[in-house]
Amino acid sequence: MADSKKTGSGSNSAEKKEFFLFRWLRRAFFPNKELDIYAEEQVQSPVRTVVRNFFSKPIAVTALVVFIIIALFVFIAPNFVTLDLGEQDSTLVNISPGYSMRKFPGALEKNGVQSLSVGNNYSVACDKEGKTYVWGKTKVTKLINLAEIPDEVKSAKIVQVAAGSDHIVALDDKGAVYAWGYSRLGQTRLPAEIQSNNRMHEFGIKSIYASDQFSAALTDDGRLFFWGNENFADLTYRAEEFDGHVTDVALTNVCYVILTDDGGVHSATENGKFATDRIPEAAESGVVSISASSNTVAALKEDGTVLVWGAATKGETKVPEFPSKVVDVEGGRYHYTALLEDGSVMSWGSNRYKQSEAPKSLDGGKAVKLWTGSFQNYVLTEDGDLESWGLKGFLLGTDGLGRDVFARLVNGGKMTMTIGALSVVIEMIIGIILGGLAGYFGGVVDMVVMRIAEIVGSMPFIPFAMILSAVMGTKVSIEQRMYIIMVILGVLSWPGLCRLVRAQIFAQREMEYVVAAKALGVKESKIIFSHIIPNVMSVCLVSITLAFGTSMLTESSLSYLGFGVPLPTPTWGNMLTNANNSIVIQNYWWNWLFVGAIFGVACICINLIGDGLRDALDPKSNGR
Repeated sequence: MADSKKTGSGSNSAEKKEFFLFRWLRRAFFPNKELDIYAEEQVQSPVRTVVRNFFSKPIAVTALVVFIIIALFVFIAPNFVTLDLGEQDSTLVNISPGYSMRKFPGALEKNGVQSLSVGNNYSVACDKEGKTYVWGKTKVTKLINLAEIPDEVKSAKIVQVAAGSDHIVALDDKGAVYAWGYSRLGQTRLPAEIQSNNRMHEFGIKSIYASDQFSAALTDDGRLFFWGNENFADLTYRAEEFDGHVTDVALTNVCYVILTDDGGVHSATENGKFATDRIPEAAESGVVSISASSNTVAALKEDGTVLVWGAATKGETKVPEFPSKVVDVEGGRYHYTALLEDGSVMSWGSNRYKQSEAPKSLDGGKAVKLWTGSFQNYVLTEDGDLESWGLKGFLLGTDGLGRDVFARLVNGGKMTMTIGALSVVIEMIIGIILGGLAGYFGGVVDMVVMRIAEIVGSMPFIPFAMILSAVMGTKVSIEQRMYIIMVILGVLSWPGLCRLVRAQIFAQREMEYVVAAKALGVKESKIIFSHIIPNVMSVCLVSITLAFGTSMLTESSLSYLGFGVPLPTPTWGNMLTNANNSIVIQNYWWNWLFVGAIFGVACICINLIGDGLRDALDPKSNGR
């Protein structure tokens, strides 16, 4: 009998538990119709009422979602987007947004590649039919576009092309040379001796070369000619010593070395002041070809040995061991790529833009021809396909120093939002403590706190911060300056919040729950900070939200004026400072549009969230 009772009670409890679970699920997913006004007031707590009112406002909710997305973006993305504070490259200055730097035309691959050359931000090639193609970031200036191929080049059968930093040189099947692009520094003005015989096709030019602001041509009889900006590069040439014996030339950014018919590499300049002029003894014989990076030279010997010398900055001289004999070596800006006898490729040097990581599709040894330059590589496979790897472009472009705008936007947003958030925390702590004390105790305490608040509130913030920044000068580090800005923003911004808390506590301190707490002997500090403050925090939240946006704007204003976080550490404010130029605003819109847009959207969202909270806390907004 007892067992049956136990069994019965156990089944009843199970039924009750099941019934409770069923009711919970029904209320959660299939709620009843609206309660009447009295039942609703009994169920709804003040916090739930505020939340309900806030989430009934589509604009405020949308602003909250957008702001959360921006905040998550700027705090999570820096873990995946690397920022090198020392990053800058004169060859990557003011590149427009997009990933088009390696998008070669399909017709080039279809017709077969005859010659290809990689410039700073673009590439040029000609197919086996003599047609010329240019792709990538081809605009040199607002008026000069390298993709606008001259008509005489279009009508000629081009067999070789060479890409300079801002100009292109082409050679047709009859030995005529063509040049177009930026010409103010003489890059496209051929030497008089070439020019006089050029269109007669009688000069016998067999190879052309192009570099940063200067170019070269080599004739069938071993003579060498240079033209371009002589003030930038050393173009002096000891013709009397080497003419008639030159078989190849390698151009660095500012100088060159030559290969003669005896297999030796020589410096042909008169000064011999560059690191590449210090040619190793092993390169004085047995060399079959030479190439160059920005400031180094590589020589390939008959036995497949590769020698590299010069002013290496990215590990260009650290030649790896090759599993097979090297048959060709080509140089980019800070890297080299080698084509091996077994059809595989290997790269070394800088890998900042993955230019030293060959695609896995080439692992089977399918490469038959190689072209390298700047930050890209191109390989022609035995199937006739054109493979490329390296820098493909920048999502949001680059700034005036060649720095990635996207990386700086992400990391700058993290810095700006961190300063804004921490300064608001400081403001909140000071404002709530002093406002709570002034509002609760009144009298002398209230008078002293309010007089201090008036003094602090009367201080002009931006002039004060500028004076302090000038006094600090370079005595503090970037991190210390950032912390100082946070403290200044917080210490000078609390009076408004303090007055708001004080006014709210004046109304709360005479209420029944405060009287009851006093009667129970609760400590004064606990009454203020454990009972009264939580009841006024919902109102203060509006002020704190708006203060966050104000702090971000103030920090950016200081950076814009040059008294905030100094470069190269990015913030949204100093990024906009870099765009404070009519040329940048008109021609390089990506330097200010993206940072201005995300900053503006973030601040607008904060203000809309604050407005939504204010309306949600207003009893008049709860009309039925």
